[in-house]
Amino acid sequence: MVQRADPPLVLGFDTSAPHCTAALLRGDQILAQSFEAHTRGQAERLMPMLQEVLAEAGQTWSALTAIGVGIGPGNFTGIRIAVSAARGLALGLKIPAVGVDGFDAREQQGHLAAIPAPRAQVYCRLLGQAPRLMPESEASDAARSAGLVFAPEASPATLAQRIAELAATRYPTCTTSPAPLYLRAADAAPARDLPPQLIDG
Repeated sequence: MVQRADPPLVLGFDTSAPHCTAALLRGDQILAQSFEAHTRGQAERLMPMLQEVLAEAGQTWSALTAIGVGIGPGNFTGIRIAVSAARGLALGLKIPAVGVDGFDAREQQGHLAAIPAPRAQVYCRLLGQAPRLMPESEASDAARSAGLVFAPEASPATLAQRIAELAATRYPTCTTSPAPLYLRAADAAPARDLPPQLIDG
């Protein structure tokens, strides 16, 4: 009798806005998730949060099939933290890491894909156009013209879950490492991709 393989185990996380959030997905079931508001300290909090999510589900790093990570747009430092962690984990665990942009992760039927930005602006992806930074008023007018809801949200509660779900569908054909999605010039050089220390048990 042939035993059926377990569904893939995918860890999704994001630090592109003032938050740390993570979710662990097995097949179509969320095993554990966590969300914390953070205006600073994401670099120190992310890896412990990921460890806690795994432990809550009774899983270990070595059980992971793939990683999903939010690549922005959003806060430069936050994006670098998550993307560097994902690339390091992928190297250390020898598993795929999938970058998921914030528009796909927030996409809802009947809504305009938009993410809050500083100075009354939003990162926005208008239908048929490349994503860009624009004034809120312009994005709101575009949404109204298209009959869409304009409700940009920096930290939706389901963000990490959606990243994990999208990564689960994309990892088998993913051939590139996650890279930050910046829609304005970065203010510092990206961090080096170093594998973080992993502790199972």
